[in-house]
Amino acid sequence: MTDAEADLVILGGGSGGYAAAFRAAELGLSVTLVEKDKLGGTCLHRGCIPTKALLHAAEVADSARDGEQFGVRTTLEGVDMDGVHKYKDTVVTRLYKGLQGLAKSHKINYVEGTGTFVGGTTVEVDGTRHTGKNLVLATGSYSKTLPGLELGGRILTSEDALTLDFVPKKAVVLGGGVIGVEFASVWASFGTEVTIVEALPRLVPAEDEFASKQLERAFRRRKIGFKTGVKFTGAKQDGDGVTVSLESGETLEADVLLVAVGRGPNTAGHGYDEAGLSMDRGFVPTDERLRTNLPGVYAVGDIVPGPQLAHRGFQQGVFVAEEIAGLAPQPIDEAGIPKVTYSHPEVASVGLTEAQAKEKYGPDITTFTYDLAGNGKSQILKTSGAVKLIKAPDGPVVGLHLVGDRVGELIGEAQLIYNWEAFPEDVAPLIHAHPTQTEALGEAHLALAGKPLHVHG
Repeated sequence: MTDAEADLVILGGGSGGYAAAFRAAELGLSVTLVEKDKLGGTCLHRGCIPTKALLHAAEVADSARDGEQFGVRTTLEGVDMDGVHKYKDTVVTRLYKGLQGLAKSHKINYVEGTGTFVGGTTVEVDGTRHTGKNLVLATGSYSKTLPGLELGGRILTSEDALTLDFVPKKAVVLGGGVIGVEFASVWASFGTEVTIVEALPRLVPAEDEFASKQLERAFRRRKIGFKTGVKFTGAKQDGDGVTVSLESGETLEADVLLVAVGRGPNTAGHGYDEAGLSMDRGFVPTDERLRTNLPGVYAVGDIVPGPQLAHRGFQQGVFVAEEIAGLAPQPIDEAGIPKVTYSHPEVASVGLTEAQAKEKYGPDITTFTYDLAGNGKSQILKTSGAVKLIKAPDGPVVGLHLVGDRVGELIGEAQLIYNWEAFPEDVAPLIHAHPTQTEALGEAHLALAGKPLHVHG
């Protein structure tokens, strides 16, 4: 059986897929959206949103524990994981209902079931073929593990950790990237003794080295253990816990082991290879206009090589819809996509790291670091951290890196500075409300423009 041809068939209803569907519908295109699970994908149901709800609960736990610092007599009696999950699930459910309403109002043909790409621009679901003038592949990602490390029981993925019904006394987190440090942060706030194991030389290794050092310093203060430059060799579990072995010969005992070694592209079993789609280590390479090697077939989101971020997926979905509608949108600059790690403290960045800037522009780049010790609102919040700017020789600001509580909220202005290719002299005259953390960005640009205000030396 074959469905009527749509302008656009989309395989996958996560961030990239539903953004493409909604934008295409707004532009008057007919859309069929195929999703085997729930609209919203990993980000809404098993990723960004529930993780950040846990992180907010962790912040509340810290506030209760540390109330005396602010002259407020509070104590932390404990963490009720049933209550935490109820709060987290309420947030997810509200957002999910909102998404379902949007899909209905956009009159999208929503097909529930497992889709297989069968060639051309056709997807088959339960024996019915859905053909589009164009096809968008948006099948997302899954939690990876390491060879010989079997998931299950006390060896958890991030999805398992989101539904854990107890607070572990001890936890080992394998992987010091975004997911690893966020869960380490949550558990430490809930009272867990945490050790992170990272094979690379530093935590959040994709960030500027400055950010890694700032985060590591903060984690030491929080008594979150971490071992960097150390490889994992194995794990054994029994009814009482997990024993983790390291290449150094050391073993770590814990109640649970969280495997946070990144996410892999969810491309197996969807017919991609058989349909002749070009693949690279499971990913789907595209050109800058997100076209695959097959005519009329596009790919968006986590299956496309690059940073695996929900907002990248949204933007790529919007781009593809506009491309198909003939609007000729501007290609997306991947370096201009903001990144935030929502640990305590947060790490946020956009643009190039210092190493990348030196590689691109040579050694004559300029950097400036503004310490949050000089920022009134940061002192009120009792957060330490800093803002680092990187400027091209005789050129604009090409990298902005921030560490500190709530600095993720500053990344909006930071990404405008990078994406609009602003010079420090362009930002310096802009007025930042006092007292806010945005002043830290303003002060850093004042200093780079040669007129420092609240800066020593």
